[in-house]
Amino acid sequence: MNTDTATDQGTDSGGRPAPRRSAGRRFAGWCAGLLFAGVSVVVGCRLADSDGITPVPQLLAFLPWLLVPAGAGLLLTLLARWWTGAVWGVALLGLLAWFIEPYGRTGEPAGPPVAELRVLTSNVEFGQGTDELVAAVRRTEPDLVFVQECEYTCDATLRRELAAGLPHRQAVEGGGSEGSVILSAFPLEPAPAVPGTMGMPGAVAAVRGHSVRLQLAHPMPPLPDQVGLWREELDALRDAAAEDGETPTVLAGDFNASQDHAAFRRILDTGLSDAARLAGADRTATWPARTAPTFGVQIDHVLVSDDFTAHRARFLDLADTDHRALVVDLTLHKAG
Repeated sequence: MNTDTATDQGTDSGGRPAPRRSAGRRFAGWCAGLLFAGVSVVVGCRLADSDGITPVPQLLAFLPWLLVPAGAGLLLTLLARWWTGAVWGVALLGLLAWFIEPYGRTGEPAGPPVAELRVLTSNVEFGQGTDELVAAVRRTEPDLVFVQECEYTCDATLRRELAAGLPHRQAVEGGGSEGSVILSAFPLEPAPAVPGTMGMPGAVAAVRGHSVRLQLAHPMPPLPDQVGLWREELDALRDAAAEDGETPTVLAGDFNASQDHAAFRRILDTGLSDAARLAGADRTATWPARTAPTFGVQIDHVLVSDDFTAHRARFLDLADTDHRALVVDLTLHKAG
């Protein structure tokens, strides 16, 4: 019996026990199987157009990062010489790569341009980032500002500091995370707020003689015990977006959802597009700000109807808040 054969059978050339490579391979195979099983649950829900149950909605937010465990699992299958597992791993990587592609339409409006406007959305984390937001607004000079988690002190500060450039407002007042406000350089008419745990005001802006629907988004996050509420409030935003398909619409805020969530894709399916995607900045992380843009997820969005084109998207790092602000430049087109 030669040395290679003896080693494979667990003895060396002198008949003594040798390390069992097969045991190490089995362990590598088991580890790969566990990694693949976890990733497969999340990818399966994405494939089924479902957000599933905890922890799937939370993991779906970070779907591109599942390439890491899937890739590690594939390496383990090669070490284990588990060829069926290798096929499983390759299939998972292929599906992940497919789903990482941007979702939604990218068509151009047919009508001529009638107005240019700049939109900023920011979650100021219980009002803590208000002063930084005021400074950012003065730097970027947006025409429309959507502010989430703007409690009473934040609201008073914005009234005092930004009234000159953004004199029109529509708000749902509240403490903590409940307050939200829309500020506008254009005259506003009030519109019904979308019901939710946190404030989601609505308005209609008169933009150079054209009516534009404005809706702030701030549904509950998908906390383990509140996934049902998160889904209900995203569905309420979807219903609001679908109510009027004729009026140009801007729906902006902290959606607590990414394009990998089925509930968010249903909002896009009403005919809206993500302005960051139109501007070539899809999947740029906005939360958590501490690790973005290296690690994170894009859950702050400006969605627009097909009356708009988007030319530029910028992500601003503001101190004292866990979200990055998003600024997009839009062009409103006349209906063709």
